[in-house]
Amino acid sequence: MAEAAILAALKVIGDVLASKLVKLTVSQTSNIGLTFANLKESINNISRELRVMKGYLNEIDDEDSESHEAWVKEVQNSANYIEDIVSEFAYIVGNKKFDGKLFHVRTMAKKPKVFIKLKRIASELTEVEKSLNHLATLKERWVTKRNTTIRKNLESNNAAVSAHFIDEDNIVGIEENRLVITNCVICEKPQLSVISVWGMGGVGKTTLVTNVFRREKKNFDCSAWVSISQSYSTENILRNIIFEIDFVPRNFDCEPNLPIDTTNMDCRGLKERLRKLLKEMKYLIVLDDMWNPNSFEEIRDTLIDNHRGSRIVITSRNAVVANLSLKINRLELKALSQKESWDLFCRKAFHLENNNECPPPLQKWATDIVSKCAGLPLALVSLGGVFSLIENTEPEWERVCGQLSWELAKNPNLDSLKNILTLSFKYLPRYLKNCFLYCCIFPEDSLLARNRLVRLWIAEGFIEQKGRSTLEEVAEGYLQELIQRSMLQIVERNTWGRVKKIRMHDTLREVATNLCRKENFRLLQEDCEIVDFSNSVRRLSIVKLRAEISHEVYLPRLRTFMSVDPNVPSSLLRSFIWDKSRYLAVLNLDGQKIKKVTDAIGDLFNLRYLGLRDTEVKFLPKSIEKLTNLQTLDLMISKIQKLPDGITKLKKLRHLFAQVRVDPTYRIFQALAGISLPKGIFYLKDLQTLQALESNAIVVRELGNLTQLRSFRILNVKENHSAELCRSLSNMKSLSYLSIHASNENEHLQLEGLENLQQLQKLRLFGRLNEEILKSPLFESSGKPIQIRLAWSQLQKDPLPSLSHLNNLTWLTLQKAFKDPKLNFRAEWFPKLKFLSLMQMPNLVQVEMEQGTMVILEKIQLWELEQLKDIPKGIEHLINLKRMVCKNMPADFGKLASGVHQLFHFKCQVIPLEADTT
Repeated sequence: MAEAAILAALKVIGDVLASKLVKLTVSQTSNIGLTFANLKESINNISRELRVMKGYLNEIDDEDSESHEAWVKEVQNSANYIEDIVSEFAYIVGNKKFDGKLFHVRTMAKKPKVFIKLKRIASELTEVEKSLNHLATLKERWVTKRNTTIRKNLESNNAAVSAHFIDEDNIVGIEENRLVITNCVICEKPQLSVISVWGMGGVGKTTLVTNVFRREKKNFDCSAWVSISQSYSTENILRNIIFEIDFVPRNFDCEPNLPIDTTNMDCRGLKERLRKLLKEMKYLIVLDDMWNPNSFEEIRDTLIDNHRGSRIVITSRNAVVANLSLKINRLELKALSQKESWDLFCRKAFHLENNNECPPPLQKWATDIVSKCAGLPLALVSLGGVFSLIENTEPEWERVCGQLSWELAKNPNLDSLKNILTLSFKYLPRYLKNCFLYCCIFPEDSLLARNRLVRLWIAEGFIEQKGRSTLEEVAEGYLQELIQRSMLQIVERNTWGRVKKIRMHDTLREVATNLCRKENFRLLQEDCEIVDFSNSVRRLSIVKLRAEISHEVYLPRLRTFMSVDPNVPSSLLRSFIWDKSRYLAVLNLDGQKIKKVTDAIGDLFNLRYLGLRDTEVKFLPKSIEKLTNLQTLDLMISKIQKLPDGITKLKKLRHLFAQVRVDPTYRIFQALAGISLPKGIFYLKDLQTLQALESNAIVVRELGNLTQLRSFRILNVKENHSAELCRSLSNMKSLSYLSIHASNENEHLQLEGLENLQQLQKLRLFGRLNEEILKSPLFESSGKPIQIRLAWSQLQKDPLPSLSHLNNLTWLTLQKAFKDPKLNFRAEWFPKLKFLSLMQMPNLVQVEMEQGTMVILEKIQLWELEQLKDIPKGIEHLINLKRMVCKNMPADFGKLASGVHQLFHFKCQVIPLEADTT
C-alpha cells in the first residue's frame, strides 16, 4: 500500500508545481539567493524518485519478503512525510496576502515567521532527498527481489482444491442453489451456455459448483476444472484447460487422456489445439474464481459453440464477471440463514458431541461467533474447526472469543479463511484499497451512508479527477466497484435503486482491520486494553475507549481523527488534536460532548472535512477563515445559530450543513430552523450542498450565483420572495434535491415560475400551494425517478389526478396536503411508486386502491388520520406490499389493520404505534 501514499504525495506535488503562485515565489526567492532558491528543483527531483518507486512497486507482488516489506514500509513513511511537507508549503505561498497583493519577497521582511517556515520546509525537502537516496542504497544492500507469483497462485487455488474433498455431510444450505445450477447445466438447449455463480470470497461458490460438477460431468463427453488467478495469462488458462480435460472413454475413439505437450505452443497454437479437442464434444468446463472479464473474453472464441449442449460455468467475486452470462443463468450466492449457519458451525465445532449439539454453557459464546460470521460458510467452517480443538469449557471459549482478532491474524488453522479474504483485498485495483480499508474505521455493524462516505473519501484525497465528472461522481463509481467485487454489501437502496447504505461483512472487517495497522490506521475499540501509538499514525478512530491515553501523545503525521465514543474527554481532544496534529485533513467529532472549538483549529491548514454534527458547540472561532482547504463543514443539529463572516473565505467549500432539527418527525410546521449566513456565502462557487438557509430579500436575489448547487434547503420563505426565488433557482441546472419551507403554515408558496430543473429528483414543499402549481413546469413528467413531499399544502381537492402523469414517481408523502375526504388511487397510476406516506389529514375518511394501481408499492405509512377508521379499500391488490406502519390511528383501525396479515398470507408486516425503525 506504499503506492497509495506515493500517489497522494505525487498528487500534492503536481498541484504545487502547476501553481502560478509557487512559480512566482520560487522565481522571486531565487533572485535574492535564499537557502530555498532551488526549491522547485528539489520538488522535481523528489517527484521523479517517487514515480520510479511507484513503477517498481507496481511490477512486484506484495510482501515479497520480510526485508522487502520493511523497505516498502520506509518508502510509505517517506511518501507520507513528503505529502505533509509539500502541503504545508502550498498553503503558505498560496494563502498569504499582504496589502492586497499576493505573497512576494517583501513578505519575508515584514513577516519573519513566514521566512522561518519556508526556510524550514526547504531544509526538510533537502533531507528528504538524502533519505530517498539512502532508501535506494538500502534496497540494493539488503532487499532481494524474489518471484512469489507461483506461491500466490497456489494460495489462491487452495480453496478450490479443498472444495473437491469436502464431505457432503458437511455441506449446509446449498440444496436450492444446487438445483438452480443443475437445471442450467442439464438444460436441453443445444446452444453453448455460460453460467455464472458470484458472491464474496468464502460464501461457498466453489463448494456449490464442485458439488454440481462431480454429479453431472458424467453426462458430458469431456470436462475440465480450471482455477483462475488474476495474474494468469491467456496462455496459462488455455494450457490448464487442455491439461485438465477429462474425456469419458465411451465417447472417445482413441486412448483417452493422453498427455499433450503444450510447452512450446504460443497462444495461437494453444487455441487451435483446444478448438480441435472440443470440436465434436459436448463439454463441461468450470473456470473457478475468475477476477476479470477480460480473462474470459480472450478465450471466448476458443470455446466453440458446436450445438451439442456444452456448458461453461464461471465463479467469481465480481458482479461484472457474472454479467458474462445471461440473467437467467446468473446466480448471486447469498449468506446462509441463521439456522443454517448454526447447523454448519455446530457440525464442525461439536463433531464429537451427540448429534453435533452445542453444550448449554457454551450457547452464548457459540451464538456470538455464529453472529460474527454473518452467514459466511468459510468463516463458519474455519472458526468451527478452531473451536473444535479447544476444551469445551466456558472459560476456555471466553478466552478464545476475546482474542478472535489475534486468532484471525496468527492462528495457522485459520490461514485458509484469512488467505481467501485477504486475496480479495490484494486483487483490488490500487485506487480502491484505501477506500476499502477506510470503511474499517467505523464501528462493527455500522451502516455507512453513501453520501457521507463519498465526502470523506474526497477529503482524504483518495479520489482523482476524471474528465468532466465531479469528484463525487468518481467516488460513487469507486463505491460501485467495491460492491461489485463483493467487498461491501448493500443494506438499503433508495426508492429508485440507488445505493443508500452499505456495510462490511464482520469477518472480512476483522481481516481488514489487521491490514489497517500496516497502513498506519489505528482503531481503538472495546478489545483494546493497551493503546500504542507511533509518530507514523495517519488515521485514528476511537470506537470505544477503554484504555487510558496519555495527554502527552504526539501524533505529528495524523491526517484523520474520528471519534464515535461520545465520552472521549474534551481535554484529550485538545491535547493531541487541536495542538499537536497540524496536518489533519479530516476531523470528525459528531456526537461529542464538546461545547467549544478553540482558535487553534485555524492552524489545521490542511483540514478538508470538519464534522461537528450533534455537538454542544455554540459558535465557531474567527480563525475558521484560515481553513482555506475546507470542503465539508457539517454543523447539523449543533447549537450554532450564526456563522462568522470569515466563512466566505473558504473558496473550496463544497458541502455546508447548518440547520437545527426541532422535530425529527416533521409533525410540526417549524420542524427545522436554519442559521444566519453572511452575505458573501453566495460567492462560494464550488458549493454543491447548502442546508439550510434562512430566506430574506437579499438571499433570494443573490442565490442564483450558486450555480453548482445540487442539494438545497431554504426556510422562512415569504410569498413576496417567490418570484425572485424562482428566478434564482432556475439558474441551478444541476439541482437534484430541493426543499422549500414557507415562513408559516398559512404563507403561500408561489412557485409556478420555477422551471429548468431537469435534474431534480427530490422535491419537498412545506407551505400553502395553489391548485395551479400541480400543472406547472415543476411537476412536469420527467424521465428521471422522483420523490415528492407536499406538506401543509391545504389544497382543496385530491391531488392524485394531477400527479398521476408522473410515471417515474417512486416516493410520495402527503401531509396536511388537501381537504378532500376521499383519496382514490386509480388503475395504472404510479407504476413505479415504492413508498407512500399519508400523514395528519383530519378530513380523510376513505382511501381506495383499484386493482392495477401502485403495482410495486412496498411500504405504506398511515399517521394521525383521525377520521380513517377502515383500512384502505383494495389494499389486497398491492401484491408487493411488505410493510404497513400505523401510527396514532383511531383505536378501531388497529383491529382492522391486524387482518392485513391474512390478506397477504403473512408476507406483509404491520407495525403499530411508534415501533417503526426505518
